[in-house]
Amino acid sequence: MSAVFGAFLLTFAGLFPIVNPIEAAPFFLSLTPNLSNKEREGLARRVAINGFALLLGSMVIGPWLLVFFGIDLPVVRIAGGFVVTALGWKLLTEEQWSDHGEANVQPGVTRQIGTFYPLTMPLTVGPGSISVAITIGSRKPETELALQTLALHAIGAFLGVVAIALSIYIAYRFAGNLARVLGTTGLEVMVRLSAFILMCIGIQIIWNGWSALTAAPH
Repeated sequence: MSAVFGAFLLTFAGLFPIVNPIEAAPFFLSLTPNLSNKEREGLARRVAINGFALLLGSMVIGPWLLVFFGIDLPVVRIAGGFVVTALGWKLLTEEQWSDHGEANVQPGVTRQIGTFYPLTMPLTVGPGSISVAITIGSRKPETELALQTLALHAIGAFLGVVAIALSIYIAYRFAGNLARVLGTTGLEVMVRLSAFILMCIGIQIIWNGWSALTAAPH
């Protein structure tokens, strides 16, 4: 049980700061301004399911794809870090923090927002989250005893991804409540602050990837 719990904490603690659905909730709300609470609840559920499938797929399939294409994991981190940094910079510097606001929506017209793009990826699960998931899934058994340890690690990691999916659903489901508490000004401040933090996360991912790449033997 200690191995399962350790893997659970490793997965949840590794993914939650980057996925961070609490910070992504204002963005989710700004992209779904004309939906009812029931529609937003259904959308939050689908995004959580998509996020779960994407993270789990990255953990299981990601390491094998990197081997197949001959790509080093630090390279994935650097590329993902650039994407995250660019997204944060765009959200931080654009004059109108949401281009899906009421001013751009014609009366009687409902915008169709994709549950996978952009709500699941890159808003919720971006390149940084995927690279972390691939790292967690990169453990390989070397002995028969290690195979048993790997099975326990897989169970804990699976439960960790489930917990991440639940946190996504809860944060997005109650995004409207958060907006009512913060108000328009408070929501915009939170979006700007979240965008800056997103930039910092992206730069940190780039630095980690570069450090690992330069430290690797050639």
